[in-house]
Amino acid sequence: MKAGSAIPLWIIALLAALCLVVLGWTTFGYTVPFEHETGQAMLDTYFSGYDVSAVFHMQTLLDQNETANRILRAMYFGPELLFPALLTALLFLIFLRLGPIETWRGKQAPRLLGRITYILPFLYGFADYGENISSLVAFSNSSAAGFAAQILPWMTKLKFASLAVCAILLVRSALLHQSRES
Repeated sequence: MKAGSAIPLWIIALLAALCLVVLGWTTFGYTVPFEHETGQAMLDTYFSGYDVSAVFHMQTLLDQNETANRILRAMYFGPELLFPALLTALLFLIFLRLGPIETWRGKQAPRLLGRITYILPFLYGFADYGENISSLVAFSNSSAAGFAAQILPWMTKLKFASLAVCAILLVRSALLHQSRES
């Protein structure tokens, strides 16, 4: 029996379905209404990243539009409390099911490299929650709003970078796992 193969596929499928439901809730319950209200997308949806000036622009927009501010806050206290945890659990369980990385560049992979892959989903979760907290602080009247505005773009970049690395390693592991079975 290979490492992680005892994790039932239905649990992974259930987590994936829950992720899709919460993502739909976020998109259609908050992101679309926010864009309709302001004519601008939420910073969370900028996959290519953004800079501090975009954060300051959003601060100004939210100061002028109380409805948009309430939509954003409700999103962070609603689906954005659930989604990072669900996606972190999903990624971690998929990594566990596929097992550790055994080879790297055609050679036996160092044990540390195999173990580090299990940390990546948690790095994503940390970055996503960090982004959410930074957003809440940056778009408030807090004395730490300036600092939060400075780190917010970096938290978003860390979130998407860790998610991209997870996706690349998952595809690689799935392909290697498939080729071993055939």
